[in-house]
Amino acid sequence: MATVFISLPVTDLERSKAFYTALGCTINPEMSDENGVCVVWDDNIFFMMITREFFATFTEKPIADPRVTLQTSASFALDSRDEVDAVIAKGLAAGGTEPQPAQDYGFMYSRDLDDPDGNSLGFLYMVPGGAEQEPAAQATTA
Repeated sequence: MATVFISLPVTDLERSKAFYTALGCTINPEMSDENGVCVVWDDNIFFMMITREFFATFTEKPIADPRVTLQTSASFALDSRDEVDAVIAKGLAAGGTEPQPAQDYGFMYSRDLDDPDGNSLGFLYMVPGGAEQEPAAQATTA
């Protein structure tokens, strides 16, 4: 299994820590300092929340403002619709926003959550074997 590190620019490290721990993540203090915080999603997935200023030292490209430009979205498949709704509720309570209504495709239920900096996260539940049963399913909002 590969280990995944997703680096995201943020404006406030303490706010990011509070938001992601509210979602159930932990912080790895050994990989955190004044420039960035290592958010542990699970044993193989880590978010590196890096100050915008320090993030800019890794590239010559301009750093996008995730509040107005979506460049990437990390999505997580969960075990039930209830788990999707629960993580969204936690994120909204911790200062996140839901940029669009839930999408219900019958075989897949999906909701998006933007963190306080505008970085996009997706959470979904897929009915086991459901995609094969409903290949022409149309999206509806929940």
